[in-house]
Amino acid sequence: MASIGLKQRPFFDDKNRAFWNLQSAGWAGYLVLRALSGFSNGFPLEFLVPLLIHVVTGYSLTLVLGVIYRMVISRARIVTWGVSVAAILIATLLFAVIDAWVFSTINKPDTPLATNLVLGTLTLDFTILAAWSALYYAINFYLIVEEQADQLVKLDVQATSAQLAMLRYQLNPHFLFNTLNSISTLVLLKQTERANTMLSRLSSFLRYTLANEPTAQVTLAQEIETLKLYLEIEKMRFEDRLRTHFSIEDGAAKARLPSLLLQPLVENAIKYAVTPQEEGADISVDARLAGDRVQITVSDTGPGLKENAIRPSYSTGVGLANIRDRLAQAFGPEHRFDAGSKPSGGFSVTLEFPLILEEQPKVAA
Repeated sequence: MASIGLKQRPFFDDKNRAFWNLQSAGWAGYLVLRALSGFSNGFPLEFLVPLLIHVVTGYSLTLVLGVIYRMVISRARIVTWGVSVAAILIATLLFAVIDAWVFSTINKPDTPLATNLVLGTLTLDFTILAAWSALYYAINFYLIVEEQADQLVKLDVQATSAQLAMLRYQLNPHFLFNTLNSISTLVLLKQTERANTMLSRLSSFLRYTLANEPTAQVTLAQEIETLKLYLEIEKMRFEDRLRTHFSIEDGAAKARLPSLLLQPLVENAIKYAVTPQEEGADISVDARLAGDRVQITVSDTGPGLKENAIRPSYSTGVGLANIRDRLAQAFGPEHRFDAGSKPSGGFSVTLEFPLILEEQPKVAA
């Protein structure tokens, strides 16, 4: 037997519905309390007649006040409070006159409406209308603050997504320029077969990377596969001079990280370790778990950092700085980034961040 599920909606999801519910429940509760109080003090049943008129009058006047408040709540503060106070005073006077007239008509039908009777009901009526108005503004200002907070959260998420996309898109044009430049060189050297192979591998790499959301997170295993596609292209240029080694723990392979995070590190190593050395260099990518954290190290056997040959602004100028920013966006203060020369020679970059295994809102293709 199929069951029908009822989706619970927030109470203030429909402000108009919430207003009528609160208005009706509030005045109904007030009527019950006044009736119980009257009967406990020995009032006769006829006491309910003026009480009902009193409640209906208050209910109607607060509806009018609600209309006025909706018109001025978004105006300048002096207009809002000035109009609100004037509306309460006028409504209180009208409320008191109606209450006094009803009491005089029922209890003293032959006596003219006395001023002292009107003054006697002013305090109670003003208290009721002032309390209703305070509650009305409190609820509405609360809803305004909640709406602004929701908007700030949405804007913050949009800004973060835009920044992540910008950081990711910084990588693609530079890599594409370098690869196309290499293909152009091969064509000029009439090495059309190698140029065609490189172009085919470039197509595979771009198909893989451009199919992914720029703000998505991928598993380390996916990132390594992407990195191998990139290295296949670079090996067309450097052949045996580029030697790569991967050591990825099974547990670390499932960790999630921003897509194309490691590619700038390898590109950096190729530019400053493989390119300047006739014998080329080895590039190693190691990943392991350290408790509930992931440690990834990308190292090379190049010249490292030297006083007279400083590694300039890390490749493209957006390489390591880009990675730092993307790690900060993805993991906040929970990440670690270390870069420098190794004692044994060469250059090494170590990334460390929390182990995340669950699916993210945006997942790479």
